[in-house]
Amino acid sequence: MSRKPVGETMFDREAGVFRQPATIGRRELCGGFGALALGAMLARDGITRDGEWQPPTGLPSRMARAKSVIWLFMNGGMSHIESFDPKPALNQFAGKTIAETPFAEVQNPKRLAIERLVVPDGNGNQRNTLYPLQVGFQKHGQSGIEVSDWFPQIARQIDRIAVVRSMWTTDSNHGAQTQFHSGRHQNDGDFPNLGAWVHYGLGSLNEDLPQYISLGAREYWNKKDGHYLGPAHDATPLRVDPANALDFARAEREIPTRAREVAVGLLQQLNRERQQQSPRDGAVAARVASYELAFRMQRSVPEAVDFSGETAETQSLYGLDKPHCRDFGMQMLATRRLIERGVRFVQVQHGAGGAGSWDAHGGLKGNHERNALAVDQPVAALLEDLGRRGLLDDTLVVFATEFGRTPGSQGSDGRDHHIFGFSVWMAGAGIRGGVVHGATDEIGFHAVEDRHYVTDIHATILHLLGLDSRRLEIPGRKRLEIDHGEVIHPILA
Repeated sequence: MSRKPVGETMFDREAGVFRQPATIGRRELCGGFGALALGAMLARDGITRDGEWQPPTGLPSRMARAKSVIWLFMNGGMSHIESFDPKPALNQFAGKTIAETPFAEVQNPKRLAIERLVVPDGNGNQRNTLYPLQVGFQKHGQSGIEVSDWFPQIARQIDRIAVVRSMWTTDSNHGAQTQFHSGRHQNDGDFPNLGAWVHYGLGSLNEDLPQYISLGAREYWNKKDGHYLGPAHDATPLRVDPANALDFARAEREIPTRAREVAVGLLQQLNRERQQQSPRDGAVAARVASYELAFRMQRSVPEAVDFSGETAETQSLYGLDKPHCRDFGMQMLATRRLIERGVRFVQVQHGAGGAGSWDAHGGLKGNHERNALAVDQPVAALLEDLGRRGLLDDTLVVFATEFGRTPGSQGSDGRDHHIFGFSVWMAGAGIRGGVVHGATDEIGFHAVEDRHYVTDIHATILHLLGLDSRRLEIPGRKRLEIDHGEVIHPILA
């Protein structure tokens, strides 16, 4: 069990509370005989009768390996072939069209037949002139996995990481960001994203903090999370600023502590009376709970993003002393502090704005050098710091992007969107470190070995959290089989 001193109290991550060491937390009360009593009460109320839909209990439906998730998303489409899937054939045949290479005929995984490789890129354009790699690769760690020289710090953590090189998706434009988050095309309608499903399915680890938090800017088409699950399951946006971490969380003027206590006590009394008058009104109970959480967050949220108690070594580890990665480093350090305090799901999006900063249709080398420099040290520091503190044992870290970039050139020095094969990686709770799973062909065009649609990442995360997506389904909101995805078992420890 990992504990964090906070004043005279300790944060018990397993119980999800701040407390004196001798006290008993909510998790302990809910376990053992408490769980049996809860089951008996639910059965008494008729909730568990056979054939009836059951809302989530807030508990895993199977043994869980993970308690929390960190979702790192690189907006715009990071090049898989210049990050975690090296293709030296691109250098060998640079400047030649695909038709002029030995790769003109390939096994197309969609049709399972040999055919001419004249498949267009994700936008329907032919990008057939091969473009050489813009960076070198080196083998790292005991595993010897090759990683781009643009990510030297993450490379040092490679033995903690499972790289999946065989992802695919179908949205050829940046609606693929929505598709990766929710499993559904942007035009399919409103569907909850992964963080909302996790929030919906599991209970709180710390009742003083929101359980689904978003750090950093978000694309305009990707700002809703809960959709038909309801706005209660949207992410809470935070800023890494103790003075103004959360919108509307500060009082307009300072109020004496005693006056606040009296006001809160009166409000709680009025809320209880209202609930007694309308005991079956779920909306009243939900609103009361949200107001009470908001009050508690006025203290807990600013403390969580206040780095004044962090050592100089820790702040330097995250790159807070370097202008090129300070902003993202602050988000990564805040992420560790939030996870440490019991937040269930932290989503951090890098490069939001327009299509996303990784969208390198031209000037790919300069674009990816800048972006990699901004995220490499902070992400590696997050893995290192979580590992030092024992938090990586039950925290799952995901590093993803909506699609890859074409092996062929766009213009003179760019790559277009590429949906047929790209890479993501995962680390932490329940993940085998130092492994590569799946493969693209010799030029990184098609995912040809152990192919995985984006919801397979979702299925793997939910599996490690002890959740079954089919048990979370809402009556009248039947999901497609592909929405549920399939667990990527070979990368599990």
